[in-house]
Amino acid sequence: MSASTPETTCRHLLRTADKAVLSTILAETGEPYGSLVLIAATMRGEVLMLLSDLADHTKNLKADNRASILVDGTAGLDDPLTGARASLHGTVERVDDPALIDRYVRRHPSAALYRGFKDFNLYRLTPEKAHLVAGFGRIHWAKGDGLLYVGDTDALAAAEAGIIDHMNDDHLDAIQLYAHRLLGLDGPGWRMTGVDPEGCDLRRGGAVARLAFDTPMATSDAVRAELVRLVKKARNPAP
Repeated sequence: MSASTPETTCRHLLRTADKAVLSTILAETGEPYGSLVLIAATMRGEVLMLLSDLADHTKNLKADNRASILVDGTAGLDDPLTGARASLHGTVERVDDPALIDRYVRRHPSAALYRGFKDFNLYRLTPEKAHLVAGFGRIHWAKGDGLLYVGDTDALAAAEAGIIDHMNDDHLDAIQLYAHRLLGLDGPGWRMTGVDPEGCDLRRGGAVARLAFDTPMATSDAVRAELVRLVKKARNPAP
């Protein structure tokens, strides 16, 4: 993975997380309100949430669409305060994009049960600034377009489903190598759920993992070549 900045660290945390704390403003009182939501990321690094119209956070967003998302990268640490976490601030809008809903459901297979319900809709938070705490004394405010991936993503977005289906149908052994030898994860049954210019997402039951690419990949051919390279790396680790 290339050298990180506060902005790219925030985006990596978002891409790695599958859940977060959504903070909205209570419509009745103006008080802060936090709730747990399942999230996915767009190709660019915006936050996706599939929300029920009946939920308080959705009612709050309809009255005031300012919100923040806290993503937590401290799981498993003996001292969580030494780990990275980021609060992404921005505005939330409803989006009607079947491709984005497909991307969300691949990340969260359980969402397939209610994706078609009339009272569930997809929402997108576009980060405008972020507060990153990456350990003791490593505190940054990150702002602007650097929070989003700025390269072209349309071609890869169009090819994503095909790449994932091909990997899961024909190369499950490669995915297990990614999980076991490159990420140090245990157990069988890992599957790929997403791919973007900066890496790919894996899932096994309730566990998720992120395999970052060394450098951003702009095309589907480049992603395929990188996935092949990573298999070779997993089979023949450097001494």
